[in-house]
Amino acid sequence: MTTLYMVLAILVAAGCTIGVRILPFLIFSKRKELPKIIVSLEHTLPQAVMMALLFYCIRNVNFQHLHNWTGTIIAVTVTACLHLWRRNVLLSIITGTVTYMVLLQLGLS
Repeated sequence: MTTLYMVLAILVAAGCTIGVRILPFLIFSKRKELPKIIVSLEHTLPQAVMMALLFYCIRNVNFQHLHNWTGTIIAVTVTACLHLWRRNVLLSIITGTVTYMVLLQLGLS
């Protein structure tokens, strides 16, 4: 790859990212109420993201031996309980990740 190609790729990616961030404000800035579909997505997307992360995290877990999945199940349980208690996606994800990493270092996963 040439330097010009890499610079252009970065500029295109940056432009797309900025556009995606600004587009909702341009579309919905003049409306007093958000469309029902947007309100619906606001309530369902955090759970969908959590489920996608759950399936991604446990896709390669070998359930044949207890020591292979103990840490994973503990981390998933901690994440789910914390999310149900606090309803904070970022807090749940960070705490679940830290829990899993600690259990991984202790040899439980």
